[in-house]
Amino acid sequence: MCSLEKRGRVYILTLSGEGDHRFNPSTIDNIAAALKEVQDSPDAGALVTTNEGRYFSNGLDIQWISQNPDAHLSTIRIKFENLLASFMRLGVPTIAAIRGHAAAGGFILALAHDYRFMKGDRSVLYMSELDHGMKLPRSLMAVVRSKLLPAASRDVVLGAGKFSAQTALEGRIVDSVYADSAQTLEAAISEAQKLASRGWKKSIYSELRLGVFPGVVEELDAHRDPYLFPASAKL
Repeated sequence: MCSLEKRGRVYILTLSGEGDHRFNPSTIDNIAAALKEVQDSPDAGALVTTNEGRYFSNGLDIQWISQNPDAHLSTIRIKFENLLASFMRLGVPTIAAIRGHAAAGGFILALAHDYRFMKGDRSVLYMSELDHGMKLPRSLMAVVRSKLLPAASRDVVLGAGKFSAQTALEGRIVDSVYADSAQTLEAAISEAQKLASRGWKKSIYSELRLGVFPGVVEELDAHRDPYLFPASAKL
């Protein structure tokens, strides 16, 4: 599911392969292990998360969930929320280099980063829950509210909009847009190198991030709301 490489003080976490990079316990554990390696590295200065193929991520692994919905929804809820909390707690700046579609949980994973750079082609950001007849639990809504302006939150959640890179830039959902995959990644790495060169203390950076986005990690840690896929949901 993912690979981790290092360029100087910048780590690059790649969601690898040509699939749609859905989240199940195995893939989440792989990403979490990569984050732990970054957190434990005394030389880590920044993290870039990116993708191969047409998808950044298409969200939760519906096929895996459907094998045993009650048990698997409970499992994935805890693992996915813990993963998002790990990104929010990471002691280095994070940049999502989005080089494909990011939908549902994949969109939320991108929002969990400090910065978002996006390839300006036909890729879209899409919160699909309304179209699929699903609720967004308060844990995931906390991430959305913390990272988007109110008008953008409305259009993302209540409009189920499919945002091109340019529209996302205009709505301040992403920070920069680039012509192709290579430029998107190289720009993200270049910015990450600049951030890493500042030599900030991990504990201070993490604490300040939690202060900028208050209550988000606490909501993720609480695991309050179950994930519900109605029988009528278009999966």
